[in-house]
Amino acid sequence: MSQPTPILHHFDQSPFSEKIRIIFGFKKLAWNSVRISRIMPRPDLMPMTGGYRRTPTMQIGADIYCDTQIIIRELERRYPTPTLFPAGNAGMPWALGMWVDRPFFQNTVALVFGFIGDKVPQDFIADREKLRGAKFDVAAMTAALPQMRDQFRANVDWIEAQLGDGRPWLFGEFSLADVSASMNVWYARQSIATIDEIMKPFPRTAAWEERIRAIGHGTRTKMSSADALEIAAKAEPESPVFGDPADPNGRKPGDVVGVMPDDYGKIPVHGEIVSLSAQHIAIRRSDERVGEVVVHFPRAGFLVIPG
Repeated sequence: MSQPTPILHHFDQSPFSEKIRIIFGFKKLAWNSVRISRIMPRPDLMPMTGGYRRTPTMQIGADIYCDTQIIIRELERRYPTPTLFPAGNAGMPWALGMWVDRPFFQNTVALVFGFIGDKVPQDFIADREKLRGAKFDVAAMTAALPQMRDQFRANVDWIEAQLGDGRPWLFGEFSLADVSASMNVWYARQSIATIDEIMKPFPRTAAWEERIRAIGHGTRTKMSSADALEIAAKAEPESPVFGDPADPNGRKPGDVVGVMPDDYGKIPVHGEIVSLSAQHIAIRRSDERVGEVVVHFPRAGFLVIPG
């Protein structure tokens, strides 16, 4: 039986979306591309996610996957060959991803917007302040550019050092580590006019970037947000029900909870637990526009609160 085609809700400038697009290319997948706005509102997506608004989101029928961690986990489950975890590297690429997604990303954001400065649109600033629950202070980022250059250099230098023996990929074979570690370098390259000068001390990293770009994005087909919403409305969630006997808080299928990120975009999505493990939680919810969906989240970096 053939797999349903994944639908990615994303925008082209999104560095987190680029991770998933590279994985589509590595696994040679066909996928449907729903282009969403960089800022709210997203009226056809929110009924599916229940309010979760970080980018990207993946949809397979009426199963909705929020955050790149859980998207990657599901893609690897459905399409295990070629694997993102070769030679026994089943844990470290995930841990490396947390470095990329958090301290390295926050440094790169400050670097990018410090360079852009007063050219950042006001509606974008207002949207990101709402997302983060704090001031999106472009002037402060501009003032901090010397420190952010230092931090970006230090982070990229780790990549350069890992490639120092001439290996083509960080762990020898291509893995999730390469996908993750390349994200912020890609983001800086899209956004900073002087990036070639910044990257000049890192020739191995630049060559590694070229190898990753050559992987491509798989086969993309455009889809409207209205068509994606209709697919979800006509489908039934396929997630099986199962519990986690080792859950440290005794949570179980049927419990009503809220799930949200622990850093920014802290908008709880409420529903009834369908399944859970150390690395995932799936909740069932209903919306008048889409009917019943199951929304999937990772556990690392997410909070589960009483519903």
